Amino acid sequence: MWQKYRIEIFYSQEDEGFVAVAPELAGCSAFGDTPEEALKEIKIAMQLWLEAAKKEGREIPEPKKVATEV
Repeated sequence: MWQKYRIEIFYSQEDEGFVAVAPELAGCSAFGDTPEEALKEIKIAMQLWLEAAKKEGREIPEPKKVATEV
């Protein structure tokens, strides 16, 4: 299910690496030395976030639809 959520990756000079966040999943973020590593880590973090929310009975947000150009 995590595949439906938006992922943002950016370079952090403070952390000297790449940070990935899932904006729709509050507090869900990951770090990597490369964008690819950050992407790999955020996928794991998102899956764990969703599993924990389900187990705890928390509301899981619907993925937002992103407009695309045709």
